[in-house]
Amino acid sequence: MTFDQSSITNTNTAAYAGSSGTYTGTSSGTYTGTSTTTGSWADSTHSVIWMTRGNVLRGMGLSRQPWGKRIASLVLIAAMMLLAQANLIDVYGGVATWAIAAVPATLLGAIIALAGMLPALRLWWQIVFLAFAQFIIGPVVTLSSTTSHYVIPTLKTLSSGWEMTFGSFKYIISVDPPLGTQDGVLMAVWTIGLWLTFFTGVFAINANAWLSLVGVLPLAAAVAVCALLGTDSGWQRAICGIAFALLLIIWLSWRLELLEGGRWISALIIVVLAAGLAFGGTLLVPQDRFVLRDRYDPPLSPYDYTSPLSGMRSYIKDHKKDVLLTVHNLPAGTPVKLAVMDRFDGTVWNLSDSSEATDSSNYHRVGTTIKADEQGKSFTATFTVDQELTDTWLPLAGAATGVSFANDADNGNDTFYYNTDTDSAIIPAGTRKGLTYTESGIIARKPTDKQISSAAAARITQPEARDVPDSASKLATSIAGGQSSGGAAATALADTLKDSGWFSHGLEGDHPSDAGHGNYRINKLLAGTAMVGDSEQYASAMALMARDLGLPSRVVLGFLPKNEDGEITDARTEKTSGNGTKIEFTGNDVTAWVEIKLQGLGWVAFYPTPKETKMPDENQNLTPPNPQTLVRQPPVPLTDPLRDQTQAKGQSSLAGADADDSPTNLFWARFWRVTRKVALYGSPLWTLLIACGLILMFKAILLARARRHGSPKTRVAAGWNAIRMLAEQSGITAKGTRRDQAGAIARQLGTDDQALIQLGREADYATFSGQDIESGQATTYWTGVDQLRKAMLASLPRFRRIRTRLSLKSVAILSNGHAAKPHTTHVKRTRKKGKAS
Repeated sequence: MTFDQSSITNTNTAAYAGSSGTYTGTSSGTYTGTSTTTGSWADSTHSVIWMTRGNVLRGMGLSRQPWGKRIASLVLIAAMMLLAQANLIDVYGGVATWAIAAVPATLLGAIIALAGMLPALRLWWQIVFLAFAQFIIGPVVTLSSTTSHYVIPTLKTLSSGWEMTFGSFKYIISVDPPLGTQDGVLMAVWTIGLWLTFFTGVFAINANAWLSLVGVLPLAAAVAVCALLGTDSGWQRAICGIAFALLLIIWLSWRLELLEGGRWISALIIVVLAAGLAFGGTLLVPQDRFVLRDRYDPPLSPYDYTSPLSGMRSYIKDHKKDVLLTVHNLPAGTPVKLAVMDRFDGTVWNLSDSSEATDSSNYHRVGTTIKADEQGKSFTATFTVDQELTDTWLPLAGAATGVSFANDADNGNDTFYYNTDTDSAIIPAGTRKGLTYTESGIIARKPTDKQISSAAAARITQPEARDVPDSASKLATSIAGGQSSGGAAATALADTLKDSGWFSHGLEGDHPSDAGHGNYRINKLLAGTAMVGDSEQYASAMALMARDLGLPSRVVLGFLPKNEDGEITDARTEKTSGNGTKIEFTGNDVTAWVEIKLQGLGWVAFYPTPKETKMPDENQNLTPPNPQTLVRQPPVPLTDPLRDQTQAKGQSSLAGADADDSPTNLFWARFWRVTRKVALYGSPLWTLLIACGLILMFKAILLARARRHGSPKTRVAAGWNAIRMLAEQSGITAKGTRRDQAGAIARQLGTDDQALIQLGREADYATFSGQDIESGQATTYWTGVDQLRKAMLASLPRFRRIRTRLSLKSVAILSNGHAAKPHTTHVKRTRKKGKAS
């Protein structure tokens, strides 16, 4: 190597030239070192180090990225990551709930990425920090109810945290938001925030500014994943999206030194115009977002279930005086719903979904928080099911804003479906004795008679009622055809049926009264010889008559706190200690009534059933009003069996199979149960083993690629790099020429250096001789490399050998293409900001 020192002092030109490279710079400065081994040139503009032979002739800038710039980059990365995760705010129910996990996870990811700037905390320690944050800190934050004193994790905390690390993503797309914080569902946003922030931060603070572009990929992944897991509306998505894009552009421009201070006004104008165009574009473009929740888990189909109303008489017949349901702290006089039906097929009333009715949504899985638009009185009541209440319809009052089960292991929200329009619920596993759950909800304000009478009928789409008997239409017209409003017409129907009809369950000792509510039974009630029945027939009749008048109607089945006359009363509610209340519902309280939708009032309840003390006898006139107007003969009776014993089968859409099916092979059931426990409680060990396996696989891929990729010369040089990489991973310091490196490795391992020196000579010959190398020679060379690597590992103590195998130190020697040529001089020029070189 030569160095022209005279040119420095006379022409302000620094120059040196060697066998493998040259450097020329303009400016005066100081040269230190020798002309053949190492040296440095420094002036006000440039800073260069060159190293030959012993240091593989690497050139690099002396200046490094200051800590202040690194921290500033991570702050911007954290802000962008939180904006990306903002898509999940409405999924969890609010900013405060979302921030519990999103903010600390994002900050931890940034801090762990920054820790990698300290050589002592690189790689292995970062993996340890990430695992600790994911599987210890994350479960403590998101599953605080399972911890001891809200700080110390328990076995349940750790096992649930491992399970929800993966299960929370499935839970998010299968349950309707808002989800709240239950069951560790926050582990999804915790995982996204921690890992994607870490990966972005690693590239963001790298000394090579262009690697920051790679950091855009985890940011884009965060935006895409959170959008897919979010809702179709998102949370302030236009504002968040614009803010994210602006921060990304500013950060990348700053990192790539494309921002010029003297042009900040024009840059600001461009940014403002871009923001305006972006915001205007979001208003003009139709808002349609692809959400996994809409594709993954279809809502539970109500058509898979038997009509709830067809089983009403069985509760009265078999459990008239038995307590079916006990409710604590329910406001006095509040009805409890079981099911709401708006579809009549001529035989039974049943449920519809949003495909048939605009005011009937689908049954979806919900979290601890449920959206409710009702205005009224808030309450929190606890329900306890007794043994005789065995059905798939979950008793609830008012409009639920949240439902939580006392024992999530048996009946958690993963099997609970709610319909927000009908305020009714299905639990496919079925109710059972001892099932306890707490409902928070709102009881709508009851309108006055004057408000009802003046209210018009609402306009909605409902399923067409089929095979409705003519007697219902004619009687409805004669009773309420001339009313001025929908509310007045509904009131007239309910009052006429209640005053003209007679009550009987048709049980032993009662006046004969057939069960069922199909068209034949309703025609018999309205046009037969005796207008006798119970709430099943009267509710069905009024709903059909209301439909004929154009009134939106539906039938409700539930529990009424009624007295002997069947009227709702507050007296049924008992006072308990403090301000608590208690009410016990029996089989006799199971009742059907009608809801009519009126403008401005919503769904209003009507009770058309006569007083239960209005029992008929042989001396009374039991005929319906104006029977002579019913000129058509009744149709042939339809089969309408009483559903006394047959309850609905749990045909849930969750698994696509009948829920009553049970495993026939107990051995396999026991085997999978034990396997799940082993996987769950052994999660820390599995995590460590998986991490070790990934490292070994990564290194094996690198070696395989180096052995087979490139020209024979490149493969030979890569073979020596594989030896050098193994030496550095085992803690050996090997510098200088290949001969020097071979001697250092042999001395520190205490082995013979002949094999190392020979392989080094062959690599030097392949690199510098200029002669062609055959592919077979490269293969033979790698055979020697493999044997030498095995010998090097065998000479190490056991623990050090394991650490060497798992070390990721110096893997860049194999992954970087220029590392194959150790004697090539690379000089990195650095320049100060604002000056040309």
